Amino acid sequence: MIYVEFDFMKLKKILLVHNYYKEKGGEDNVYSNELSLLQSHSSSFETRSLTLINGNSLIRNLKGLLGYIFPFISRKNNTKVIKGYCSLDLIHIHNFHFQFTPSFFESCQSLNVPVVHTLHNFRIICPTATLMYNNRLCERSLYGSTRWALSKKVYRNSFFHTFFLCRSIEYYKKKKTWNNNVDRYIALTEFAKKKYIEAGLPAEKITVKPNFIEDPHDGIQQLNHRRKHGLFVGRLSEEKGIDVLLKAWEKVDYPLIIVGGGPLESLVKQAAESTPNIHYLGFQNKEKIYPLLQDADFLIMASTWYEGFPMVLLEAFANGTPALVSNIGGMAEVVDNERLGLHFQVGDHHDLAKKANFLIANSNIVNEYGENARQEYLKKYTPERNLELLLDIYKKTISDKHDGKRVSS
Repeated sequence: MIYVEFDFMKLKKILLVHNYYKEKGGEDNVYSNELSLLQSHSSSFETRSLTLINGNSLIRNLKGLLGYIFPFISRKNNTKVIKGYCSLDLIHIHNFHFQFTPSFFESCQSLNVPVVHTLHNFRIICPTATLMYNNRLCERSLYGSTRWALSKKVYRNSFFHTFFLCRSIEYYKKKKTWNNNVDRYIALTEFAKKKYIEAGLPAEKITVKPNFIEDPHDGIQQLNHRRKHGLFVGRLSEEKGIDVLLKAWEKVDYPLIIVGGGPLESLVKQAAESTPNIHYLGFQNKEKIYPLLQDADFLIMASTWYEGFPMVLLEAFANGTPALVSNIGGMAEVVDNERLGLHFQVGDHHDLAKKANFLIANSNIVNEYGENARQEYLKKYTPERNLELLLDIYKKTISDKHDGKRVSS
């Protein structure tokens, strides 16, 4: 085996850990992308994976629940599993909920294996995982107890499930698991990093590394476009601002294509039937979405929540398409206003319509933003750049762990 030589150590074997969701989503795609990226460099080091899938298995769900109630049981099992992989240099944990439980981090530390954890959501501090409740931003868990969530039944609309999730959050917070048993966190944006610091995570342990996608155009610098519609791609749900988008388009005389599925699908279908400019295509695969992106004047994200690092933004940039986004959270950070697209006031359909009409009337500005977006992708979001960032995080985590140092930013 050929090893990658780092300054003072060798990276030989990595274990990636992830609990897949029952319905595959963005976090699962990010994990799969990183696993494939690392495995494609298997001539340099060995990458193993440990994965589970949340499902309807009663036995598996009971085991997961027992792990939350009796952490010593899951710690013992986790330690046995980790030992089975032999001589690990680093463990990188993505989603641990629901099957692995936070005790997995304690098992790693008991074996003195360096641990990296990607913060895809706010699950370790908030039972909703999104800092939202009832489709509104709710940051109560950042600054205090999660007990407020019990009567709301925020997890699976179940008091029982919510109780054990809140109990787990408070238990591991009190034990300082997140301060002491993770060597390095990866946040997807500076905004997310700030929120975690507000919640009490040590700033010096958090590194920002974005997501990435494969280049659909093999490094071509400039792309040819046929700008002919606005485009929304995503889940059709209230927190995605679907009602804001539909109201805005009552004041926009230009084609809008909507792609996706979800609880507000009937509302979108109704709008498409009554409004000539709105075209609903339902769920589509990437092969259909990419041409729609390349032909779009702009991608629209009207979300009323913070989002994480939406993959569709990377797909837009990679296809040379600017974005029109709500002025909050990670979206506003990724989409540099008046360079990669425009911001509008969150939840304000009047402002969304105004900004959309401005872009539609100024194709030269749209093309400039689109060219900037393509260059932004090539500079920051390619697999090659992401591998460089990821291996640098691994190198620093391992070397500082072995030196007995606290990881520095």
